[in-house]
Amino acid sequence: MRASQTFISTLKEAPADAEIVSHRLMLRAGFIKRLGAGIYNYMPLGLRVIRKVEAIIRDEMNRAGAIELLMPVVQPAELWQETGRFQAYGPELLRVKDRHDRDFVIQPTSEEVITDIARQELRSYKQLPRNFYHIQTKFRDERRPRFGVMRGREFTMKDAYSFDRDKASALKSYDTMYRAYCAIFDRMGLAYRAVAADTGSIGGDASHEFQVIADTGEDAIAYCPDSAYAANIELAEAVSLLADRAAPGQPCAKTPTPGKSTCEDVAALLGLPLSQTVKSLVLATDTLNDAGDIAKTTVWLLLVRGDHSLNEIKAGKLPGLKDGFRFATVAEIEDHFGCKPGYLGPIFSRDGLGQPVKVVADRTVAQMADFVCGANEADFHYTGVNWGRDLPEPDLVADIRNVVAGDPSPDGQGLLAIQRGIEVGHVFYLGTKKYSGPMGAHFLDENGKPQPFEMGCYGIGVTRLLGAAIEQNYDERGIIWPVAMAPFAVVICPIGMDRSADVKAAAEALHDQLSAAGVDVLLDDRGERPGAMFADWELIGIPQRVVVSDRGLKAGTVEVQGRRDTEATAVPLAEVAALLKGRLLA
Repeated sequence: MRASQTFISTLKEAPADAEIVSHRLMLRAGFIKRLGAGIYNYMPLGLRVIRKVEAIIRDEMNRAGAIELLMPVVQPAELWQETGRFQAYGPELLRVKDRHDRDFVIQPTSEEVITDIARQELRSYKQLPRNFYHIQTKFRDERRPRFGVMRGREFTMKDAYSFDRDKASALKSYDTMYRAYCAIFDRMGLAYRAVAADTGSIGGDASHEFQVIADTGEDAIAYCPDSAYAANIELAEAVSLLADRAAPGQPCAKTPTPGKSTCEDVAALLGLPLSQTVKSLVLATDTLNDAGDIAKTTVWLLLVRGDHSLNEIKAGKLPGLKDGFRFATVAEIEDHFGCKPGYLGPIFSRDGLGQPVKVVADRTVAQMADFVCGANEADFHYTGVNWGRDLPEPDLVADIRNVVAGDPSPDGQGLLAIQRGIEVGHVFYLGTKKYSGPMGAHFLDENGKPQPFEMGCYGIGVTRLLGAAIEQNYDERGIIWPVAMAPFAVVICPIGMDRSADVKAAAEALHDQLSAAGVDVLLDDRGERPGAMFADWELIGIPQRVVVSDRGLKAGTVEVQGRRDTEATAVPLAEVAALLKGRLLA
């Protein structure tokens, strides 16, 4: 292709509201143009990258036995009401009405629609297993769209949905999709990790996220360098850092800590390590009556070590909290502890001030001895506190904290490390409870009895992959695309093409030769000055650049430079095609 046949629109500076590298570079390179908050036009070069991503996804999904279809962007609310997600999904679900006042949604995902297809079309166990997928526009009404394509409102995703007769075959489908995703991201040339993850709003019993490794990633990943263990920090198991609880070695004492309300300040005042303190967090759960009013509120005191942080995802899975919780109000805290936040602790009448409190201790806290905690009185903390002697054992001991680097790996194979990642794919084993059960999606088994489908769902953020790839691959000059994703694999930059017949002839001949060999090549015939031409293609991120000049041709060579190379290499004109094909395959 000639540059004059496409549209190239680069900028010297990114708009001021571009917050992260990928957003700035995609705008500057002319891949996207902002239309509205979180909504972008994909310009020709950006669309070429999207189509390449889609082609890899389609190839691997088809290879894995999935069948492509296409489901609509606009979906009737009735389907979402069957699963309860119409109400539960939250404000991110864009709800609209048609002229007849009927409710619809602009879909962020298609579980309900595909389940409706399955209950109509898949009637017998003989039709299973089955996996359908589509690549479609999505919309999520993000409160604060940001980071360009990384957290936009409109985006493109690949969804796949598997239907199986039993759990064993459903897990085989899950494994097939897991391996297909690995093949997809391997082919794209991305550094990534597959990590165990929380199932979130999709629901289900198991899931893995595929995270592109990048320092700017929003997600924290815990992994063990000495084993295969990896998990999103929301799910990573935090084992107890103390094997046994030591015997009390200090008396319990009420100690003045004037104006010191944080664990950090108290530890500094007392000259103790922060790991000797215990942090108190107060949650509340509400029980509603038939009228929907609050009939009862239960207060929970959660305890983590002073240098640790509460993991709300883990807390939300505890008995009594998994149906929903909130942080307690100041008034509720004062009613139950007789003290404002900052000096709270677990030493109190277990009925509080006439009101019960449930105490949950993290695994490490439950093994601590001689620790420091709030005294439920302003400007005071207890020191030398021990379970059993100074306060009752907690009502529940559970893993409720975030792991930190250096924690033991849950598989016992070493210590955990933390790195940042960008989620680009997610696979879920759903089972029957979330969609097929509520929607009555059944098939007939060998005995003619109806059984609910065992389901799985599998998503890849197509447009998000562009941003993730850039966050992982860039330098001060611009984007560095992996070959498989680049809008063009090779760009030919002829110097003085409009003035030199020899340069024009050599550049066009090389272009035609590479094109005939299946190389995705672009000839820059715009007549730009060399500096401007090189700057454009470095910004855009083409993997290989060939410079054709009169001086080089007199020596029988052209200059070839990879996007990551610091210098160009003079290559005989007759050898350049073979060299480029070898580099691209490598």
